[in-house]
Amino acid sequence: MLQGKVLVAQGGGPTAVINESLAGVVIEARKFSSVTQVYGAYHGVRGIVDEDFVDLTQETTHNLELVAKTPSSALGSTRDKPDLKYCQNIFKVLKAHEISTFFYIGGNDSSDTSRIVAEEAEKANYRLRCIHIPKTIDNDLVVNDHTPGFGSAARFVALAFAGANLDNRSLPGIYVGVVMGRHAGFLTAAAALGRKFNDDGPHLIYLPESVFDIDKFLASVKHVYEKHGRCIIAVSEGIHNAKGEPIVSTLMKSVERDDHGNIQLSGTGALADLLCDQIKEKLGYKRVRGDTFGYLQRSYLGCVSDVDQREAREVGEKAVQYARWRETNGSVCIHRSGFYSVEYHLHDLTEVAGKTKVMPPEFITGDGNNVTDKFLMYCRPLLGSGMPDAFHLRNYQVPKILTP
Repeated sequence: MLQGKVLVAQGGGPTAVINESLAGVVIEARKFSSVTQVYGAYHGVRGIVDEDFVDLTQETTHNLELVAKTPSSALGSTRDKPDLKYCQNIFKVLKAHEISTFFYIGGNDSSDTSRIVAEEAEKANYRLRCIHIPKTIDNDLVVNDHTPGFGSAARFVALAFAGANLDNRSLPGIYVGVVMGRHAGFLTAAAALGRKFNDDGPHLIYLPESVFDIDKFLASVKHVYEKHGRCIIAVSEGIHNAKGEPIVSTLMKSVERDDHGNIQLSGTGALADLLCDQIKEKLGYKRVRGDTFGYLQRSYLGCVSDVDQREAREVGEKAVQYARWRETNGSVCIHRSGFYSVEYHLHDLTEVAGKTKVMPPEFITGDGNNVTDKFLMYCRPLLGSGMPDAFHLRNYQVPKILTP
């Protein structure tokens, strides 16, 4: 039963709709008289071990609604990846503050943290409910059909490439856009949703689910350029060769690593520059430009999917309802039903924790450089309503007089 003190935290990369989930938890939890206080932890699990809490019971509903419509993590976030000792410290703080229910909004690492903390509470015979609430723009949480945060980021990527296509049509050349996605290519694949006409870019899409071969890449770029007089390319930061080595590490002399020892991929802008250099050097094309989307796709203001907003709110609400009516820990997961509707089910934390979902083969073309209609049908509803269309002039050519 949901009672006493409740704690909510946000972890991992911010998104455009993560605050909808936060508002869903707080507003729903405050409906129950058995809940005495709703706390928020600043900067995720780091805020818990530092006891950096804020009392959200005192926050007005109106302001919560305003915050819900604001991108990024209102409580701040963290990249800490807790091990057993870290989680034991988390549990120690939760017990000291008499927290009865812990809601953690986040991705793979957050679900795993919830699992370990729940196990520590069980060992200590302390009544604690741990509910994981899904969030990630990478769309890589298993069991879930998709995750809150992805739809809005995918909408941004689709529209960004649609804009790049318009620019490239006016001044033809070669454009390379690098999108987040270390292991899963869903977000990069969403670039295809910006296409309207048969010759629209991105003409080539490269995902980490397929092996990347630099020679085949260059041959494909040349083929597209000769056909259209231009070429737009969408690339996941995590593309790799047949040995599993990130392409960025094979093309540059030295690489940067993050705090977890992972090679820095799109954050440096190196991959886009290196691919552009290969195109200039090997194919001889002059007008070649590259962009790295980086943080832009995560919390872009004014490019939010209404479907993503609604579902992000509902997973927060359902988390509280499951904590209220079910005597179990778990992860709230999104299941698709019908042409497009969703249901929310609570799954055991072990089903989700520490696992990564990738693009299924049927979403990727056989040559590995584009996406199929099945992916377009899967992704389109998630981008929400009101997607703008771009048009171009019909080619009613006037006969030449002086030119033979």
